[in-house]
Amino acid sequence: MSNRLDALRRRLGHGELEAILISQSDNRRYLSGFTGSAGFLLISQNRALLATDFRYVEQARAEAPAFDVVRIQGTPSKWLPPLLADLGVRRLGFEDRDLSFSSYKDLTRALGENGSDTSLMPASGLVEPLRAVKEDAELRNLEEAAALADAALAEVLPGVEAGISEKDLAWRLESCLRQNGSEPLPFEIIVASGPNSALPHARPTDRAIRDGEPVVIDLGARVGGYCSDMTRTICPGDEDDTFARVYDIVLGAQLTAMATLLTGMTGEEVDRLGRTAISQAGYEENFGHGLGHGVGLAAHEEPRLGPNSADVLADGMVFTIEPGIYIPGWGGVRIEDTVALEKSKLRQLTTASKIRR
Repeated sequence: MSNRLDALRRRLGHGELEAILISQSDNRRYLSGFTGSAGFLLISQNRALLATDFRYVEQARAEAPAFDVVRIQGTPSKWLPPLLADLGVRRLGFEDRDLSFSSYKDLTRALGENGSDTSLMPASGLVEPLRAVKEDAELRNLEEAAALADAALAEVLPGVEAGISEKDLAWRLESCLRQNGSEPLPFEIIVASGPNSALPHARPTDRAIRDGEPVVIDLGARVGGYCSDMTRTICPGDEDDTFARVYDIVLGAQLTAMATLLTGMTGEEVDRLGRTAISQAGYEENFGHGLGHGVGLAAHEEPRLGPNSADVLADGMVFTIEPGIYIPGWGGVRIEDTVALEKSKLRQLTTASKIRR
């Protein structure tokens, strides 16, 4: 944690901030190790405070030894001004993408009433780039989460046949993941069959899976707080020509992107590697989301691989590659893997079979 704090403090100096208030939960956990659901970090160049309420004080002291734990009550407008005065902070950064506007107004008013000359400065995006490059311990958790997802598919898919509902299949997968050691899942499992699979973020329904239809299955596990994310598309029974063609296009797009991306490329450039293959096959309008996203403490984090993304890929990043084609009224195909970028080469963390039959 000390290395992470040092890196953040360097970024504070570049932004001429004297301190930053961390309210976003994943950033809080990343910087402190604290896993509780409520609390704030107040970090200056020489102090690191973790402010939380009565419920979490002992937990915070055990999980965040690098921080001085401060017991608080009420909103930041109640307890933050005295802390800032004690630290002598005049330029305070805050995570404007997380802190509500009403909290900002209350805090501004409270600072004025206390005669404080502290200025509040928007400072989102300071921690997220640090999280994007994984340390060895983070990577081990990600590998374990990927292995759990692989194992769940290997255990459950052989029993999938026509007649099972989307909800039942999703529950079988979730039960397997939890029984084998996953923490609470990073997102609701997607099982979408037939026309439902044309919806990229469909939710499982009571619809029965039928022979000859695409079934999109998107699942992930969580280990030590870290997530995996994988999608496979199957077709129980005899596939039709459309499924065979679309599946091979999507798989080709994924393999092309994985084989040709390089460290230093932007998210937009990597997205183009997969998108070009789909566009050339005539399905440009049927691929409406980005090629991938970072994976870590959150299921979706930096880097973003998509149109207009200036995020630059660096060794140590972990992200997904997930092209898809979605045809209204027929269905969809998506193939997704969690991968790690190491010395400008990708290593797949999720390795479940992608053989069509």
